[in-house]
Amino acid sequence: MTNVPLKLPADYWLNFSISKRDIEFLQNYLFESEIPLDESELASLLVVERIRQERESLLKQQKSEGAAIYIPKESYSIGQKLSFPALNWRKGEVKSVRAGANHQIGAFDVLEMVFDDGSTRLFAAGLVEHALNNPPEETPDPHVDPVQIGLEYGENLSKNLEMVLQADDTLVKVAGLWFPRALLVDIGQGHLNLAEAVLEMAAGAPLSVAALMEQVDLPGGVNAKLTEFSINYALQEDGRFDEVGPRGQVLWCLKRLEPEEVQNVPAPLKYTPIEYDRATLTPQMLALEAQLDDELSDNEQKPLKSDEVTLTLSYPHWRAGTLPVSARVRNFFPTAYESARVRFILVDARTGEKIPAWVVREQGYVYGLKAWFEKNKLIPGAQVIVRRSKTPGEVILDPRTHRSTRDYVRTVLTGSDGGVVFALLKQELACDFHARMVTVVPDVAGIDQAVAQLARGRRTLEQTIHNVLQELSKLTPQGHVHAEELYSAVNILRRVPPAPLLVALANSPDITHVGDLYFRLSASASEE
Repeated sequence: MTNVPLKLPADYWLNFSISKRDIEFLQNYLFESEIPLDESELASLLVVERIRQERESLLKQQKSEGAAIYIPKESYSIGQKLSFPALNWRKGEVKSVRAGANHQIGAFDVLEMVFDDGSTRLFAAGLVEHALNNPPEETPDPHVDPVQIGLEYGENLSKNLEMVLQADDTLVKVAGLWFPRALLVDIGQGHLNLAEAVLEMAAGAPLSVAALMEQVDLPGGVNAKLTEFSINYALQEDGRFDEVGPRGQVLWCLKRLEPEEVQNVPAPLKYTPIEYDRATLTPQMLALEAQLDDELSDNEQKPLKSDEVTLTLSYPHWRAGTLPVSARVRNFFPTAYESARVRFILVDARTGEKIPAWVVREQGYVYGLKAWFEKNKLIPGAQVIVRRSKTPGEVILDPRTHRSTRDYVRTVLTGSDGGVVFALLKQELACDFHARMVTVVPDVAGIDQAVAQLARGRRTLEQTIHNVLQELSKLTPQGHVHAEELYSAVNILRRVPPAPLLVALANSPDITHVGDLYFRLSASASEE
C-alpha cells in the first residue's frame, strides 16, 4: 500500500504543545546515548520524532478506514472502498463495474464511485498505461521539513522546551546541556576540594574541566563525556565555583578569586532607577539614545552586523575601567548559556597585548580595562574601536591614540565648597575623542568626594541637571548646551541613562529647548 503524504496545519509548530510522551522520548534518548545535549539539539530531535509520530498516526488511520488507494491499472469490485490522491484523498465506494469501450486504449473497466458526500463519478480501471499508475509523490511541505522547521520555529521551540525541562526532576542542566540525573557519576566532597586546590594554584585563571580532570582522581571505566558532565554538575552545585566560559566552552574559577567589580557593580556604574514616560521622547531624542551606547537604555536597537564599531567612553565607564555592552555591540562580546559572568580576552590592536577581561552579562558591562585606559592616556569622551576577532573568545580593541597635543577642552574641577566647576582649559590630549562627550578630570579623588557629597544631599535628578546646565552654559556665548553634553557631564555626578535625563529636560519648566536638542535655562532660572 502506498503511504499517504503527510500534511500538517500551517500553525502546527507555532502552536506546538510539548506532551508527556515527548519528554519521555527525550529522556530515553539521553539515557541511551549518554551524550548531553542543549535545548536546540533536543528540539531538533523532538521535531523529527513528532513528524514520525504524525506519519504513523496517519498511516494507522488510513489502514483502519480500509480504503485502498485508487491506481488505474488495478481491478476493483463492487462494494470496495477507494481513496483518490488526485482528489485530495477523497474516499468513496465502488457502486458498479462495467466494461469500457474505446478501441484506442483497449479493454478496461468503468467504475461508478459514490463518495462520502453522496456525489457520484466515473473512473477507469484495468488501464496498463496511465500517468496515475505511478505512486503519488509527496510534494515538499515546509511544515514537515525538519531543517525548515528549525529555521522558522527553532528558537521558540527551544524556549518552550527549556521551560518544560526545568520542571523535570529526572534531568539536570549544566552550561546549557541536559542529561539524566540517574546517570551522573558520584563526585564526592574530596574531589571538589581537590578541584578547589587546583583552581587556587591557577591564581584566578579559569580552567577547563579537562584540565581539572587531569589532576583530580575520578572514577575510571566510565564514559568520558559522562564523567565530564558529572563533575561539571557537581561544581555547578557547589557555591565555591563559578562557570565563566563563553557559549560552547565550559571554564571554571573560584568565586572568591574573581574581581570585586565582577561580583558587584562598580560604584560609578550603579544606577537607582527613575520612573519616566518614554512617550515623552521625540524621534530626535530616541536617535540620540541609540547613539550614546548606554547599557542601561531601554531601547530595541538591533545589534550591528559589521565587524567593528566605535564606542565613546563615558565618565562612569572610564572611572570603573569598563566598557558598555549596549544593544549595538552586544554581539561583539562573548555570551553564555547560563553564566552570569564570562571570562574572555581583549587584544590591543596596536601592540597585540592580551588583556584578561570579564563580560558581566546581566548588568551589561565589560570589566578589566582600567590599566589599559591609563596606559593609553584615554580620557572620558575618548573613542575606542571594538573589532571582531577570528580567534574564538577574543575581542580586539583599538585605542585610537596619537602623539600628544595641547588644546582647550572641557575640564571638571572641584570647588572649595566641595562642588564641581566646569571650565575650558588647555590640556594634553593623546587620543581621538567625541567633542561633546569629552571631559578631562585632573583630580579624580576630588570628584569622587564631590559625588559622595552629592549623594548624601539626596539631590533630585532635576536639581543636578539644573546645576550642570547652569555651569555648562557659561562655556558658550549663547548659553546653549546640547543634550549630549549634559548627559556626559551629569553622569560625572550621578549615573543616569539618556532617557530619564531627556524626559527631565523636556518636562522642566525652567529649561527651554531651542532646537536640535540644544537647551538653555530660562531667564528667571538663570538669575537664581
